[in-house]
Amino acid sequence: MDPPAKPGLLRRRVLLLGVLILAFRFAYIVSLNDGSCSNTAFCFFSSVPPAGSAGSVSLRRDSSVPAAWRSREWRKAIDYYSSIFQDLVVEGFLSPSSKSLCSETTSGQEVLALKEIGVSDSIGVSKEPSPPLVVSAASTEPFRLRFASGSFDFVLIGRSIDASNHPSDLASEFARVLRTDGFLVVLTASAADSYSLGSLQDLFPHCRKVRSREINGPDSSDPLREIVFQKEVQSEEQQQDSGSINKCTVPEHKLHLVQSAEPLIREEPLKPWITLKKNIKNIKYLPSVAEITFRRRYVYIDVGARSYGSSIGSWFKKQYPKQNHTFEIFAIEADKEFHKDYVSRKGINLLPYAAWIRNESLSFEVNHNSDPKSDEASGKGMGRIRPSGKPVDSKSSGDLHTIPGFDFAEWVKNTVSEDDFVVVKMDVEGTEFDLIPRLFETGAICLIDELFLECHYNRWQRCCPGVRSPKYENTYGQCLELFASLRDSGVLVHQWY
Repeated sequence: MDPPAKPGLLRRRVLLLGVLILAFRFAYIVSLNDGSCSNTAFCFFSSVPPAGSAGSVSLRRDSSVPAAWRSREWRKAIDYYSSIFQDLVVEGFLSPSSKSLCSETTSGQEVLALKEIGVSDSIGVSKEPSPPLVVSAASTEPFRLRFASGSFDFVLIGRSIDASNHPSDLASEFARVLRTDGFLVVLTASAADSYSLGSLQDLFPHCRKVRSREINGPDSSDPLREIVFQKEVQSEEQQQDSGSINKCTVPEHKLHLVQSAEPLIREEPLKPWITLKKNIKNIKYLPSVAEITFRRRYVYIDVGARSYGSSIGSWFKKQYPKQNHTFEIFAIEADKEFHKDYVSRKGINLLPYAAWIRNESLSFEVNHNSDPKSDEASGKGMGRIRPSGKPVDSKSSGDLHTIPGFDFAEWVKNTVSEDDFVVVKMDVEGTEFDLIPRLFETGAICLIDELFLECHYNRWQRCCPGVRSPKYENTYGQCLELFASLRDSGVLVHQWY
């Protein structure tokens, strides 16, 4: 005969059974409410949304709201954004009293998440309105928001900045409607490297970066970067600097890129026509090591372009990594022999002049001898500038033409801006020793993101071992100094051939 169960053991068994029943009932009710405990008849605690907010409890019970708002997908998205906003509240970047704006939110999930955590004065903007959470961003002016300057305490720019064809315009407008000392948060799938992060920061010149961190995206397999900016009052000194057309400072993210560039060829090559050509495979193109997403335009300038197939068609179009961006192309070529090659080329802007340090007429020596050995032996050139007053040396046998020259540095400043991504290839038959200092003098050098420079010097000739070309006066050492000065100044320059 079994001994009777002890009273303590029976109580424990009954208590365990009761706990199991309660747990089963709780799980059942939560499953009926799309994963949330919203049943006031049975919950250990209830979440009451603030007055005037569109709370999750009321959405599930209110049959008048769109069915999509009550879906599991909406609940998941709202919970995701709520967790982000709650962190921002804890850190002091957002508060229940913050007047808040969300950019390009097509459905308003971000806005609803703000309202659920108590930030009731929140609204979203998009091209297509979605009342009552999202209003139209339409204005009488393109890229202009309907709100007055300084209207909001908090602005969220979500993934819209990744997809925008005009990120600088978008950034400028949302920064405009943010009040001084207000916070602006960007969520982006880009900005994973220092260059793209710096480029993004450049879009907000009147804001300082408070912090940057990686967070999980709505799909946890796709991480995002969250950057918090705070709008600042621009000092008088900053205003004066921004108004200076000749003053520029190379930003930190560009300096970092230069440090990771391929090394320069320090020792003068005995066969430069072979060594420099082989060096092409060592070049680390900027778009191959960094994202170039946050730019207004993408521009390629070929200075000394010669024929279309010389470098634009054979190299830039086919080999330069563009990250699916469309580049505006400018071909600068003074030799009229090549001009006809661009007549039928769509998308190529031909400037039939010589790049120079000022606007003036120039003597241009042209020789179309295609035999490279013959050119090396006699010092003939494909086409090079002869400044006024400089005598023609006895070795020269090219035809002299009078052509218009233009101030290349000033043209660059009038054509592109800091918001653009600019690539320059320069092959100007020795004139680089005039053009590069002028680019520094005017500050135009800071507008160039990547430079491919062929430096001309009195190199060894193919035809005659041990004999240097009389064509150029500069030495390889001077070329090396030119490259080094560019890199020391933060310019990503490559030795070209």
